[in-house]
Amino acid sequence: PMGAVHATVRPPGSKSITNRALICAALAAGRSILHGTLDSEDTRVMFDALAALGIALAWSGDRRQIRVEGCGGVWPCREADLSVANSGTTMRFLAPLLATGTGRYRLDGTPRMQSRPIGDLVSTLQQLGVAIESETHNDCPPVAIAAQRLPGGTATVRGDVSSQFLSGLLLAAPYAQCRVELLLDGPLVSQPYVLMTLRVMQAFGVEVQNDRMQRFVVDAPARYRGCEYPIEPDASAASYFWAAAAITGGQITVTGLGPQALQGDVAFCDCLENMGCHVRRDAEQITVTGGPLQGIQVDMNHISDTVQTLAAVALFASGPTTITGVAHIRHKETDRIGDLARELRKLGAAVEESPDGLRITPGPLRGARISTYQDHRMAMSLALVGLRVPGVLIDNPGCTDKTYPDFFTDLESLRS
Repeated sequence: PMGAVHATVRPPGSKSITNRALICAALAAGRSILHGTLDSEDTRVMFDALAALGIALAWSGDRRQIRVEGCGGVWPCREADLSVANSGTTMRFLAPLLATGTGRYRLDGTPRMQSRPIGDLVSTLQQLGVAIESETHNDCPPVAIAAQRLPGGTATVRGDVSSQFLSGLLLAAPYAQCRVELLLDGPLVSQPYVLMTLRVMQAFGVEVQNDRMQRFVVDAPARYRGCEYPIEPDASAASYFWAAAAITGGQITVTGLGPQALQGDVAFCDCLENMGCHVRRDAEQITVTGGPLQGIQVDMNHISDTVQTLAAVALFASGPTTITGVAHIRHKETDRIGDLARELRKLGAAVEESPDGLRITPGPLRGARISTYQDHRMAMSLALVGLRVPGVLIDNPGCTDKTYPDFFTDLESLRS
């Protein structure tokens, strides 16, 4: 535990933007230089998969930049068996990507990845003429693809399981043989991530027609152009530091992110503001100053990667906090509703689960040994409780390598 923290921090680059930019750069004609890239397990998995497919790419010496020689839409390797570990973005982006090639490909991952649903993405690709199938009976990875270039056409895609399905399809669509029209079936979770996808595609030279986030049209064939592309700091990672200010009553400024950031998770600050914090938003930085906290009711559908962070803050509020709209997070690295509720109870909170969220009522807090379920966000979020409560022990802290290998070093730096 420590007193009120006062610091200025710049988190590492965005995982979500890094992996989207890697896809566009790999497909593009010409060289791309990605600045401010994130070096983490998830981005290494994507990097290694693209290298295995024959793409020439290299990290800079400080691992903050990647040079990519694009293939112009023609994959050098026509046969590959790729492991994506537990990287959802890599699995869900590579499946449509590989469909643009010619050859036989297989995607697999960890046991947890083999229980994460992908059947709806497979179904949409089949509607677009792709020979792809799940090798299991539960519509989960591994998946096998017999690619003969992505035919294109019109298809429906579910949006209520993962926005990554739609993002992966959009990223690949410019390299279809004809126009691609994607119609959304049901509500779209995590909309800001799809808007991020569209803006990254635009930076690489491809425009998508977007009809109220319900219909998307890509006039294929189109081509990405190699470019120099800067990557923002990770807003999900920034949420832990903003939350640290709220929990300790301190002040933290995160640089490199402003209200116009590509990442929707900057809206996490709106939640803190509603709980009683003061938020100052400048063009290139956002400062959170802690204040007396009160519980809130909030639909976090659009910023669901910060649910666990807000849950940690909720433990220090007066009154309950109710989070709704996030049924889809049960299918992430772990069940981020059920497993989160279990760990919060260990810390002394009363927690009620619902199908799409949870209600957290603070109680007398106590230290506890926190299980992380191989989920990086469980480790980083609930570590914040230890800024105020003695005896919080985080099992398997190395799981933060997935998106933020230096998290605990950076957290400790708040003490100085």
